[in-house]
Order: sequence, then structure tokens, then C-alpha cells
Amino acid sequence: MRNKRKYIRTTGIILLFCVALLNTACVSKQKEKVVLELKQGLLSLIPLNQNAVRVQFSQPGSAPMEELIYTEKLPVPEYEVTEDKQSLVLSLDGISVEFDKGTEVLTFKDANKRIILQEKVGGRFMKVSSVQNEPTYQVEQRFVSPKDEYIYGTGQFQDGYLNIRGLTRRLTQVNTQISIPFILSSKGYGLLWNNYGLTDFNPADQFVELTPTNASGEAVTVNTTGTSGNVRETRQTYSFTASVDVPRSGSYSLLLDVGQRMARKYYLVIDGQKIVDVNNLWLPPTTSAIVELTAGKHDIEVQGERNDKPVLYWRPVSEETVFRSPVAQMLDYTVFAGNGDEVIASYRELTGPAPMMPLWSLGYIHCRERYNTQAELLENAREFRERKLPIDMIVQDWQYWGKYGWNAMKFDEDRYPDPGSMMKELHEMDVRLMISVWSKIDAQSEVGKQAKEKGYYIPGSDWIDFFNPDAAAFYWQNFRTGLLKYGIDAWWQDATEPENDDLQNRRINREQTPGEVYRNVYPMYVSKTIYEGLRQDDPDRRAMIFTRSGFSGMQRYAAATWSGDVGHDWETLRRQIVGGLGQMATGLPWWTYDAGGFFRPGDQYTNTGYHEQLIRWIQAGTFFPLMRVHGYMSNTEPWRYGEKVEHIIARYLDLRYRLLPYIYSQNAAVSFNGSTLMRPLVMDFPEDRFALEQNYQFMFGPSILVAPVVESGVNRMKVYLPECSAGWVDFWNGTPHKGGIFTDVNVDLMKTPLFVKAGSILPLGPQKQYASEETEQPWEIRIYPGADGSYSVYEDEGINYNYEKGQFCTFDLKWNDSDKTLTISDRKGSFAGMKERMDFNIVIVTPESGTGIYQSKVNKSIVYEGKSMVISL
Repeated sequence: MRNKRKYIRTTGIILLFCVALLNTACVSKQKEKVVLELKQGLLSLIPLNQNAVRVQFSQPGSAPMEELIYTEKLPVPEYEVTEDKQSLVLSLDGISVEFDKGTEVLTFKDANKRIILQEKVGGRFMKVSSVQNEPTYQVEQRFVSPKDEYIYGTGQFQDGYLNIRGLTRRLTQVNTQISIPFILSSKGYGLLWNNYGLTDFNPADQFVELTPTNASGEAVTVNTTGTSGNVRETRQTYSFTASVDVPRSGSYSLLLDVGQRMARKYYLVIDGQKIVDVNNLWLPPTTSAIVELTAGKHDIEVQGERNDKPVLYWRPVSEETVFRSPVAQMLDYTVFAGNGDEVIASYRELTGPAPMMPLWSLGYIHCRERYNTQAELLENAREFRERKLPIDMIVQDWQYWGKYGWNAMKFDEDRYPDPGSMMKELHEMDVRLMISVWSKIDAQSEVGKQAKEKGYYIPGSDWIDFFNPDAAAFYWQNFRTGLLKYGIDAWWQDATEPENDDLQNRRINREQTPGEVYRNVYPMYVSKTIYEGLRQDDPDRRAMIFTRSGFSGMQRYAAATWSGDVGHDWETLRRQIVGGLGQMATGLPWWTYDAGGFFRPGDQYTNTGYHEQLIRWIQAGTFFPLMRVHGYMSNTEPWRYGEKVEHIIARYLDLRYRLLPYIYSQNAAVSFNGSTLMRPLVMDFPEDRFALEQNYQFMFGPSILVAPVVESGVNRMKVYLPECSAGWVDFWNGTPHKGGIFTDVNVDLMKTPLFVKAGSILPLGPQKQYASEETEQPWEIRIYPGADGSYSVYEDEGINYNYEKGQFCTFDLKWNDSDKTLTISDRKGSFAGMKERMDFNIVIVTPESGTGIYQSKVNKSIVYEGKSMVISL
């Protein structure tokens, strides 16, 4: 047995030990961290939580980063340090990190001492660099990635990859791409790369610049949208070519950079084989793919626009994961140990919990580009109610400011003569309003002239400099006086990247700092300004912020995101689902998309092929954290598409509203427990290889497996049912199925495959027209037999922050499968307006009962008055 030195736990006392004849010169153990002095710099191990350790590698005298992510002031966790001649180990209850004195490699282990992550030998890199003639560092860390590892995250991307092990990505903020430097692994860890600027994930250093040839294809005129409004553009496709010579056969990761701030087309062909073919009016400047190449020369063709300057980067896929940032003060990352829920919960505990979303935000959100007048908006809200189509929120998109200039913080009275009466009428219909507000302000508007005079713009742009606290306060002051007074319910902060990655080569915060340092965190500053302003000036109403971009920690500002201005085709639908699941793996829990696609065909109202797409978009979106429709230059209301489409959409609106007790209870789990509602399968089935390979299936809460239809003309599809000891039950017909198998499912336009885990209890509410509608109809408690199960129901007022004062209630449902009894616990807690008496219809699901959207055969009806009950069935 090796001799070990054990460091005692200390409270503020620094213990310094110098070790001779090793690369490690000395070790200091402080209350909050352990610092190892290496020849190359200082390596700090910082316990953050019982399952989280932060690692920093810096040069002596380096200034610490401004802390934007880890904002929660938690006590320093107790930890233990042991040492022998070969290693030093820092241990907490849920994670340990071992420093090898010979190789200087860090190895991370979970509570069972199983290796979950390891640095590569020589994989720590820090190099002096500069940005805008100011000193900085380029940093890089390489980790070992076994072949059987599956990695998820880095945010919402448009490349279509859910498992990103080995994939090259460039993390910048642009329309349709949300970059979050966080990954979640099937090996039982999460990793947050603590850098606010551009980050390359698995960077490829080999590249080839493509040469333009001739234009190909006819010129096409299209409608597009951006910060300057609606524009018609003429576009023509151009061809670019090159060749690469790879040294050996195998898998290669490719990153195509079109050479502009935004792309309109990805078209990559290698040796005549199409690798990528994506068109949209907005695309990020880079996309990625993994391909198989044989050793030798390969011909490359890229198609794009005249001014593109495409570069193809490539690297062999190997057993490593790499993070690199060209602008940094130090190398800085945090490792979280545990399953998906444990990782995300720990991340939120350190970076801030997600506040409860309002109950009404979890119903249906109806949006279009755009309502042109107050009368038009009200007319459509009334028609939803007249047609008995459930809705909770209608959205006013841009340009309501009219003659006053872009985002002037006021309504043009020529088209919106009385916003106050508009809000009053909407609220009388129990409809909420979300309104589009931008971080860009017309410099010629009244507000813009003041901002310009005070120096509150980012120089050379129309974007407000939210990094300047005075500029942020100015923005909120005008927001409050111009818009908040009307009682508007939710705030759509559009283009918060800022659009087109616009901080590059600019100065921020009174021109004190290069924009590259904070290149990816502008959306968080915007959301912070709005959320903190709402909490101060509208404290009695629960905030909801809707934004097009995000960053780690932004969940604490009640911010939800969506996938940006995307197309409508099947491939785009598939990529949005994958992108949303990628964001869910990073800890930001609220997300949706433009159901039906933002850019739609000109004949959308009569095109039956598009109707099929629209239905499938809406069916999938029913099981997203937020359910929303949107479309460019479109009247997106369901009745515009004919009776058949309207009927199917109505059914899924009914299903969404029936699921609200389940969804709202999960809303509480997100906020109180750090849970995730839309769940990539790695969160629940990390050891099931077949589950990990499903790109489009996901769990909706703990019980419902969703398998969206993502192709045309499907009447039968293969669904994988993950390994689950009790199996699964078909939601639509009550048929039980074993877990760990593929099953063929009959599909028609009315149904998307849904399966419920055996042993689940689903609380379903009555049909409603809006989320808070009072009704005397009973809840339906569906029990899916085959295993014991439980579910905790949560309720509160749904509209304010009284839950933060303990004003909410919960009760537990527990199913005993062997003796067929349901136990309902005592109700715990209370809140204003709580129903003392609740009627429940209890249904045991079989092929004959408890199937589909609507209530059916009841096993037993009971009255629950808050006291424990045992019901035999």
C-alpha cells in the first residue's frame, strides 16, 4: 500500500506543501480551492457542489473573469484532499478529481469511483494572443472520448446531429443557432466550458479554400426578413471547387464556413456524392458533417452565393473531445457528475433556478408575421373563441411602431389607436398578449436620438450596448414608460444574438472592451435587463421573456427561446427537433419553434402537401415545453387551411390543454428540482445504445415517449421503445409493449406515435378554452398498469410569484400494481383560490378504456378534499 498524506478540512487556513523532484512545485489548499503550481502556470481545483468541480488554469497575476454564469452564493462544500507520490485527489460526495503528478492529467470519477472523464496527456494548452491589439490568451483542452460515448449539447444547431461526439462545431450566436458551451455525456457527466466568446468544439485545423467557377442555375427573387424589415432579393447560385488529400481511410469531421456572417444555402458534394443540401433565407455561416473517406484525393464542390468565400475544414474523428477558445483570460471549465437530471440540477443550483413559467404560457401561443392593426388582432382573437379553438396568448409581431421608427417603444396610433382598450378587450376574452421588442432602436427615432446623444449604442451599429449598465437602464426606462403601462403580458425580445454575430470587431461597454470577449453573452444581458426590470416595476405578475438566442445561466431570467427563422420542409422539421433536444441537454429548459415553419410556400392555404407538413409540425410541437405557431407573411390561423386541417389541429390543442395538470407539475419540477420537460433519451436511458441513437424520439416529462412523424406519406413507422422493465403502453389504443424493442406502429394523419411508461400516472384535466378556465368537470387520473408508480401534482395561482413565499400545494398519487390500489396523499400547502374539493375520474388503461385524447370508460369516480385516500380498483 502506498503512503498517503491526508489533508485536513480547513476553514480559511492556507496549507502549503512543496513537493520536490516532481513537475508539481507546490500545493496550496485553501477554504474554497486547491491550487497546484505547475511549470506552465497555476492549476486550480475548485469544489462548487457535491458533484461539481471547476478547473482553472491561469498565469500568475492573471485577473479573474467577471462572473456571469455562477451567480448563486452557495456555501463552499466540504471536501477532502489526499496525496501520495503519484497523485493528488480532491474528493466530494458525488465526484472526485485526481491529479497525476507525472503526466499532469486530471481524471474525474463519480461517487462509485468509476472514471467518467479524463484529460488527454498534453491536452492542456494556453498561448499568448491578442484581440483588437489587446492581450489575451488562446486556450484549449482535450479530453479522452471512448468509442462507445454519446455526447449531446452545445445548444441549438442546424446541422442535424444529436450525438455530437467527434463533430466539429463553431459556437457563435446567429439567427437559427443558439450556442451554449455545455455538453452532456452518456458516461455520466456534464461539462460547462466557461468562456463568453467564440468557442470551437472539436476544432479542425486542416482546411482548403474553394475557388469560384461559374454561376449555375437561374436567378430567383425571394422575400426575406431582417433588422431592416421585409426585403425582396434576387439570388443566383454559384459553384466553388477544390480537392483534399486525406492520409488514411476513416471517419472525418467537416466544417463548412461559407465566408459570410450568414448563409443562404449549404450544398456540399464530395466525389459526386451529396453530403449537405440545405436552403433557407437565414442560415448560420457554418455547418458540420461527419463522413467516411478513403485515403487519397477527393474532389469537393460547394454551391452558394456570389460573395461567399467558402472554406472546408476537416479533421479525423478520433477518441477525443476538444474545446478551444481564441479569446480567454484563462482555461476554465466545470465538470458535473451524475445522470442527466443530477447534472442539470447541479448546474441550475449554481447558475440559478428557472423561475416558474406562467400557467397561461403553457397553453397555445398563436403568432404570425404579422397583425397589421389593432382591429385585425382583436378580430382573430375573437374568432378563436367563436370557433372553440383553445388559445392563451396571441402575439403582435414587429412594425406596430409604424411612423415612429424601428422599435420606438410606442404604437403608431394610425393602426393601433388605443392599446389600452385593446389589452382590456383581450383580457376580457381571457387572451394574453405577447409583443415583439428589439434590442435595436432606430437612431432617428425619439428614443434613438437620446441613446445616440448619450453614447448608448454599440459603435457602428443600431444595437443598444447592454454591457453598459447606464445604457441598459436607459433601455428599461423607455421600455417601462412606453410599453409596460398597457398591461402587456409577455415580451418577445427578437434578434438578441445580436443578429449576424455583430459583436465581432466592435467595442462594447463605453468602448472599453473588445466585443470578442463577450461575443456570445449579449442575449443574457438583454434578458437580465428585462427580467430584473419586470421584477422591480411589475412585481405582482409572473414574467415571461421569449428570445431568439441564449447562453448558460439565462434560465434564471424566465427566458424561453425558439429556433429562429426556419423553413417548412421535412428536413427542416427534423433539424429543429434535433436542435431543441441539443438545447435541452445544456440546461436551458424552455424552447419551441415556429410550427409550420417561418418561411412557407406561397400556396400554403391550398397545398395539401404543405398541410401534411403543417399538421406534423404542430403534432410534434404539442409536446414541446411551449406550443407555438408562427409564419412569415402568413395568416397562420387554423381555419385558413380548411376544415380537415382545422379539425386535426383542434384535437391537438385539446390534448395540450388536457395535459396541463401534468405539464404544470413538470413546470414546478423544472423550477424546484432542476428537471427538464423535453428530454433527450440520454437523460432516462443512458445505457441503452438503441435509445441513444434515436434522433427524433424524446420523453415529454417522466412518462410520455414521443415519436414525431418527420417524413411525408407515412402510414407505418418503426418506433424504438427503450429498455424498461415493465414496458410501455400505446397512448392511442392501450396496447402493452415490451421495452428494448423496435415496434411497427400504424400511423395516420390524426396520430403521432405516443407511448406511456407502464406504472405511470397521468393527471389529465378537462377540455378547456384557456389554461385558467374554471370548470366543474372532473380530472381524469389515468393509471398505466404493469408496475408500481407515483406522480406528484403541483398547483399554485399560476400568475404571480407567491409560490416563492410558499403559497402552493402538492399531493402525491401512488399506484400499487399488485393489489390494484391508488393512494392519494394529504394535500400539503395552500394558495389563494385553491379548490378545496376536486372530482377525479380514475381510469385503469386497457385497450377498452383510458385511450386517446378524450375521456372514456371510468373505473371509479371520487371526491378528493385534501385528505389521504386509498382507492381499490
